[in-house]
Amino acid sequence: MSANRAAGTRTAEVDIGRRYSARGNRPNRGRWIHRWAPEPHMGEVGIFGGVWFPSRRLELYEPDSSLGDLGYQKLWVATPELGVRGGYYPFRFFGVEAETAVMPAKTQGTDAPATAWTVRGQLVGQIGLWSVTPFLLVGTGVMGIASSAPPRALGSEQDVALHFGGGVKVFLNRWIQLRLDIRDVVSNRRGVGEGLASSPEILLGVSVTLGREKKRRARPKSGDRDGDGIRDLEDYCPDVFGVEPRGCPTVCIDDNDADGLPNPEDKCPNDPESRNGFEDTDGCPDEVPPELSQLAGIMVGINFDTDKDTITSGSKSRLDNAVAVMKKYPSLRVEVIGHTDGHGGYRHNMDLSRRRAEAVKRYIVEQGVDTSRIETRGAGPDEPIDSNTTADGRAKNRRIEFRILEDERAAATK
Repeated sequence: MSANRAAGTRTAEVDIGRRYSARGNRPNRGRWIHRWAPEPHMGEVGIFGGVWFPSRRLELYEPDSSLGDLGYQKLWVATPELGVRGGYYPFRFFGVEAETAVMPAKTQGTDAPATAWTVRGQLVGQIGLWSVTPFLLVGTGVMGIASSAPPRALGSEQDVALHFGGGVKVFLNRWIQLRLDIRDVVSNRRGVGEGLASSPEILLGVSVTLGREKKRRARPKSGDRDGDGIRDLEDYCPDVFGVEPRGCPTVCIDDNDADGLPNPEDKCPNDPESRNGFEDTDGCPDEVPPELSQLAGIMVGINFDTDKDTITSGSKSRLDNAVAVMKKYPSLRVEVIGHTDGHGGYRHNMDLSRRRAEAVKRYIVEQGVDTSRIETRGAGPDEPIDSNTTADGRAKNRRIEFRILEDERAAATK
């Protein structure tokens, strides 16, 4: 009997652990594909090499009016490329990089050395979930050429170039990363007003990664089935990921009425809170006082000068009523929404509705209400309540609305 009871207790512990496990559904960091995924605030420093395919119409030469074709010569179809790069990734999914490279080319006609070079920067967006990380990039910089003077070679010249492309990174371990880039370099095309030239490149690189978090606590060498770092012999929940010292997960505090407020903080632990923007942090059901109806919906009587955000003098009494209600209920927060009719330019209407909402907020704040209690939004003509084909309908669409916001602390408990 005691054995069965013990088994039942262990089963209950496991079930609870599965529900409230501190690890939850996180990827298994023990597997390589997840182990070395990018982390915030990482740096990358490395070298790369590859092949550059200069356009046959690339405008990267020193003009010479004394020559027949201004000294223009084509470069080899494929040119090796060598360079260095460094990057900083403040987020797992986004970073910035800078790099410089040389491309030791030769001219096709004279076989003369013509060293191309570039200095550039780029923005990188990546899917930073795995040790194998796809990415896209776009950037700009300067591309130049250094060689002997025309007509034997191309002389010295430089131009602005854009580049974009994508690739994949493979993080082998904490320190080493391999990388493949496939890009297109876009620069001026030979001739005046002839457009742009495309010069693709394929790059392979190796980098050192910097700034990863310190190594997590090493697992015990043996007997740790749930991988929480506590040996099975000392783990009261050996099959469930837990925390020190017993190895069991932390169990949530009771919330009888499931309203997001734990029992110790809930004044009505058996009756759920009414989420209505009024006293949403006490845990008790309640009704919005009739006075607050003045701050919900269309605020009739708030008008502005034509096509301006200047509040008319006749609107002040209605706003003063709103101020009085907000002062009486200091925990109340509202959103002021401005609307326009459908006549006029869309961008102008969006800006006008925003400015009118901010003008209402400014008036209320000037009467002593804290600015943090009021949010604003300009809806422009996007939320009509009547037709814009009649004067009466347009007048109804030009309006100010108030919306009571849910208490921030209550929202955080959801």
